[in-house]
Amino acid sequence: MKKFYSGVLVFVMALIFGQISYTITPNPFNETDQITLTVPGNQIDETAWGVANNAVYIWTWSLDTNYNNSQDCPTNGTWGNSSEANRLNYNPGTDTYSLTFTPTAFYGRTGIGRFGFLLKDKTGAHQTSPDIFVNVGVLNLSLTNPAANSLTSVSAGNSINVTATTNVNATFQLKANGTVVNSTSTPSTSYAYNYTVTADANMELIATDASSNSKNAAFILQIPRTVISEAIPNWIKQGINYNPTDNTKVGLALYAPTKDFVHVIGSFNNWTVDDAYLMKRDTTNPDLYWIELSGLTPQQLYTFQYRTNDLRKVADPYSPQILSSYDDQYISASTYPGLPAFPAGQGFEVSMFKTGQTPYSWQNTSFQRPAKDNLVVYELLLRDFTQEKNWQSLINKISYLKSLNINAIELLPIMEFEGNLSWGYNTSFHYALDKAYGTPEKFKEFVDLCHQNGIAVILDIAFNHATGRSPLVRLWNVDPDGDGYGNVAANNPYFNTVPKHSYNVFNDFNHTSSSTKYYVERCLQQWLTEYHIDGFRWDLTKGFTQSCSENDENCTNAYQQDRVDIMKYYADRQWAIDPNSYMIFEHLGTDQEEQQWANYRIAEGKGVMLWNKQTDPYNQNTMGYKENSSYDRMNHALHGFTNMSAVGYGESHDEERLMFKNLEYGAINGSYSVKNLNTALDRMKTFGATFFTIPGPKMIWQFGELGYEFSINRCADGSINTGCRTDEKPVAFTLGYDTNTNRKAVYDTWAKIINIRNANPVFRSKTYTVESNNLTNDPNGLITRIYVYDNTLTNGVKNVVVLANYDTTVKDVVPYFPYTGQWQDLMDNTISNITSTTAPITLQPGEFRIFGNYTGSLSTIDVNAENKLSLQIADNPVKNGLAKLIYHKAKNGEIFIYDMSGKKMDSFKLKNENGTYELKAVYPAGAYLVHLKADNGIAIQKMIIK
Repeated sequence: MKKFYSGVLVFVMALIFGQISYTITPNPFNETDQITLTVPGNQIDETAWGVANNAVYIWTWSLDTNYNNSQDCPTNGTWGNSSEANRLNYNPGTDTYSLTFTPTAFYGRTGIGRFGFLLKDKTGAHQTSPDIFVNVGVLNLSLTNPAANSLTSVSAGNSINVTATTNVNATFQLKANGTVVNSTSTPSTSYAYNYTVTADANMELIATDASSNSKNAAFILQIPRTVISEAIPNWIKQGINYNPTDNTKVGLALYAPTKDFVHVIGSFNNWTVDDAYLMKRDTTNPDLYWIELSGLTPQQLYTFQYRTNDLRKVADPYSPQILSSYDDQYISASTYPGLPAFPAGQGFEVSMFKTGQTPYSWQNTSFQRPAKDNLVVYELLLRDFTQEKNWQSLINKISYLKSLNINAIELLPIMEFEGNLSWGYNTSFHYALDKAYGTPEKFKEFVDLCHQNGIAVILDIAFNHATGRSPLVRLWNVDPDGDGYGNVAANNPYFNTVPKHSYNVFNDFNHTSSSTKYYVERCLQQWLTEYHIDGFRWDLTKGFTQSCSENDENCTNAYQQDRVDIMKYYADRQWAIDPNSYMIFEHLGTDQEEQQWANYRIAEGKGVMLWNKQTDPYNQNTMGYKENSSYDRMNHALHGFTNMSAVGYGESHDEERLMFKNLEYGAINGSYSVKNLNTALDRMKTFGATFFTIPGPKMIWQFGELGYEFSINRCADGSINTGCRTDEKPVAFTLGYDTNTNRKAVYDTWAKIINIRNANPVFRSKTYTVESNNLTNDPNGLITRIYVYDNTLTNGVKNVVVLANYDTTVKDVVPYFPYTGQWQDLMDNTISNITSTTAPITLQPGEFRIFGNYTGSLSTIDVNAENKLSLQIADNPVKNGLAKLIYHKAKNGEIFIYDMSGKKMDSFKLKNENGTYELKAVYPAGAYLVHLKADNGIAIQKMIIK
C-alpha cells in the first residue's frame, strides 16, 4: 500500500478515480531492463487537479520477489512536495504522460519482484486510486493455493494441497522453514503437492525456467493454539506493568478482540514464537490477553513485540517509549545518550522495559498553576526553537522565556510521531515520549525547571487520529501486499473505516468506542502523572463526532450533540485524574457549541478553555488596513462564555506570521511604510499593547516577540510554497534576532506589558470593553480603545485605558476617560492631569498608550478616587438590546444618549448616586455617546450597538 510515511503532517485531500489505464513497454521485463510507463492524458483531469504545465508525478515503491519488504522510491520526495526526478514527461502529440526508467537504478535495489505506483500532483492534493501493482521479471509465478503471502491455519497431522502455475515451463522446489520438502525435475507450467503439516512453517515455492530465471512465492502455515483462560492479576492492566513487590517480574496485557491467540516475542526468547510465551486470556474480558514474565534481571533493558495468530507484529500501544527501525538511526548521541539499538529483523517498532529503575527525583512538588484566566501561553515547536532541537537546549533557554514574563509553555505534540523532523501531529503512539528531542529524564528535568520558575507546561495532543504505524491501526488493517501498512479494517475496535468529519488526516478514531475512550484516558493519565504535565491543548476537536462525513464540511462545522457529550466525558475523565489541569480545545466552531464546554462545571471552578483565533483582524491592524480589522471578539462575553475561557491569539503554529504579511503587504502612506522592517517591528509593540491588556488567557507563537518574519510556507531553499508548510524554519537565536536592538525592543516591550498585566489585579476583571475599529463611520480611522475596570478593588489601579493608533498617519484620539484626575502612563510612569475626559491625545502612526488611574499622591486638582464620578458600560459592544451602565458618585445624575452626529436620542434621571442602570438600547446598530451629567462633573463613554 502507499505509505503516508513522512516527517511532517500531511493533509491529504484525495480526488478518487477508478483504476487508471496504462501501458509498459517492453512487457514482460526484468529488473535490469529499461522500460517506459505510459498513461493516456485523459486519465488525468488537469483542470480538477489544477495541474500547471502538466506537472504530474509518480509516487512509487518496490517489493522483493516474495512481494514483501516494501521500500519507497528514493526520489519520491515528500508527499507534500514531490521530487522533480519523479515528474512524468508530457507528450503533446499523443496527449500522454510517460516515464522511462530501469527498475534497479530507479528503486536503488536488486531482487525486485513487483513495484506499485500511483500518480499525483506535486503537493499531494490530488491522486489516482487505487494503487497499481506491476510484476517484474520474464518468468511469472502464480501461487493458486494457498494465496501468496497468505496465512493458513492447519491442524498438526493434516495436509494442504499446494498448487501454482507459471507462464513458461519451469521446475519447482518447495521449502518449509528453509528445508526442501519437495522438488520436480520435469519442466511444467503447473505444480501440485500435498504437504503434511507438523508445525508452524514459513513456506517458499521457487520456480526456475530454462534460462535459470527464478521467481519465489511465499506463504505461512500455522497450527492453532489452545489458549488458557485465567483471571488477570489485579496489578496488571493493558500495557507494561512492573510488579510492585518483585523487580524480577513484568506483566504484559494486550486488548486484542478477534485474535485467536497472541505470543510475546522479544530479546528474552530470541524473538522466536515459543508457546512458553503464549498469552493467557482473561476470564472476565476474553478479548484481553496477558502474561507474567519472571526471572528478569533488574536494570537490564528488554525489548519485545506482540505476535498475533494472523502474524501482526506490533509494539505495545501503551509503551512509554519505543524503538524504531525508521527513525532511531537519525537521532544523535548528544540528544539521546545511550540510545538502545533496534533489534535487527523486527521491522516495525518494538517496546522496551527495564525493572528496578530509579524514579526521577522531582525538585518541585508544590507548583501552583497560574489561574486559567491569567494564562500567558508561549506556544513552541522545539524542532524550530533551538538549533540543537533537544530538551537540554530548551532548558538552556528558560531564562529567555521567564524574562518574557509568560507563565505557561505549550509544546506542539511530543508523543511518538513518524520521522524526527515533524510538527508532531502525525502521532503513532500517543502514550510514548518521542526520542527525537531526548530522554524521558531530560524532559522531566525541563518540566521540573519550568515549575521552579512559575511556568506551567501544556501539551498539544492529537487524539483525533493516528498514523498507519500505530499498533492500534496495524493490528486490524487491510494489508494486501504484506508491507504492514493498509487501510483500517471493518473489525478495528478503535477507528472508523470511513472518516466521520471533513478535516480528517490519517486514521479517524471512533470516540464513541469504549476501546478508544479507554486508550485516551490512559494516555492522559500517563502524561499527567508520570511527567507532571499541567494540561492539554486538544487538537482538532471538530473530529470527535460520528455524525458527519469527510465530504460534508457544513455538518462538521455545525453544532453536534454527540461531540458535545464525548468532549464533556473526556473533560470529566481528565479532571478525575487531575482536578485542576488545564483543558483547552482547538475547536474554532459555533458559539453555541463552545459554550457547552466553556460553561461546563463552572460552579466547581472548572470549564474548558477554547482557542479564539483573531489573526486576521489583528494582522489587518498591524498592516494598516481598516477592512475587517475589528478584534472585538477577544471579549469572552461576545462568545457567551460565563468566565474568561477564550484563549485569544494573533499568531499560532497554524497561522501565517504577522510580520511576514506586514513586510509583504503592509500599507504605505508617503514616507511611512509598514513594509519597512523597523516600522513593522514598532507596530508589533502596539500589537502587544492591544493584546495582553485585554483580560483573559492569551497565547503567542514562538519568536513573535522578536518580530519573526519567515512565512509559515517557507521552503528550505527560501521559496514560498504551501507544500513546505510544516518544513523546518530558521531558528531566531541562530540568526541573532535576540541580540538585534530593534527586535529585542519588541521582546522588552511585550515583557513589560505582561509584567504590568501580572502586577495589577484589575487585568483579571471580567468588566472590560474592546473597541477596535468597529465603526464604519469612525472618523478616527484605525483606532483601538480598551477599557478595563474593577470598582471592587480597594487599592491599586482599578481603571485602565488603552489607546492605539494603527493608522499610517498621526491621529488625535479622544480617550473617553471614565473620569478626570491624575492618570499614569503605565509604560513610563509619567503622570498626566486629565481635566477633560474627551480632550484628544495625539498618537503617532503605530503608537500606543496604556493609562491607569494614579494611585500615588494626588495633586490639588484631583480628587480621591473613591469620590470620582465614573461611568462604565459593561459588555460593550452591546448585544441583544440590553446595556448595563455602571455609575459611581453621580449626585443628581442624569444620562443623555447622543448619536455620533450629536443628535439626542434619549435621556433619563438616575435614582441613586451609585449603581447599575439597565438600558433598553432600542437604537439602530452603530456608535453612540453616553453622557453622565451630575453635580460633581460629567463622564462620557462610547456605546456600540451590534
